[in-house]
Amino acid sequence: MAIPIPDLAATEAFGRRLGTLLFPGAVIALVGRLGAGKTHLTRAIAEGLEVKNPAAVNSPTFVLIQEYPARLPIYHFDAYRLNGPREFAELGADEYFRGDGVCIVEWADKVEATLPQDHLRIEIEIVDEHQRVFHLVAKGERYQEVLSLL
Repeated sequence: MAIPIPDLAATEAFGRRLGTLLFPGAVIALVGRLGAGKTHLTRAIAEGLEVKNPAAVNSPTFVLIQEYPARLPIYHFDAYRLNGPREFAELGADEYFRGDGVCIVEWADKVEATLPQDHLRIEIEIVDEHQRVFHLVAKGERYQEVLSLL
C-alpha cells in the first residue's frame, strides 16, 4: 500500500492514527534515507500511543534504544550505527519484541534478519523537501487489520 504524504502535518496525522491502532507486541520497521522523517514519524506514533512527553522522543542513534512510557511502553531502536543483525540481536531486541510494548526500529533494513516474521514495514520515499510516500507492507494478520483501519 502506498500513501502519499503531502507535508509534515500529514505525517503527524498518519503517525498519530497508527499509534492508536497498535497493540502489545507490535513491531514497526522504518526504512528510509537520512532526513526521510523516520524519527518524526516515530514521535507522531508515540503521540498516538499517548506518550507522556512527546518532546523527549528523539533519534536514539548514539544510545541505540530509547524507552518511553505511554499507553503501551514504547521501545525505539536505531540500527544506523550497528554493523548488522548480530549486533542488534546482542542488544536483546528479541526480548523486547516478545514483550508487551511497541517496538519501533529505525533503519530496520540493516537488521531485517532479526525482526519477527510478523511486523509492519514502512518505507519512506522522499519526493521533495516536504512530500513523502509511505510504502506499507503488513506481514501478518494483525498488521493487515491495522492497515485496513488506516
